[in-house]
Amino acid sequence: MRIMDLYGRMVAAGHWRDYALSHHPDYAVFAAFRRHSERPEIRIEKRPELRLKQGQFALVSEHGIVLKRGHELAAVMASVERRFMRLVG
Repeated sequence: MRIMDLYGRMVAAGHWRDYALSHHPDYAVFAAFRRHSERPEIRIEKRPELRLKQGQFALVSEHGIVLKRGHELAAVMASVERRFMRLVG
């Protein structure tokens, strides 16, 4: 629900236009796109096998670089939400 709330705010601001959900046996991915024909601007991945190590949530950039990893979804999404505050302001 937290991810979809952020997505709705970014759509309302005119920044994102499309999203995709992907479920694999080992992980799940939410991807947000500026346009559906491009690579996703960000991906939020959940990998349960990393919950005891680095954290099961990861924020991945458009180029595949892990920007943030953690145990809590809110902490991982904080950088995207801060950027949203600058877009609106």
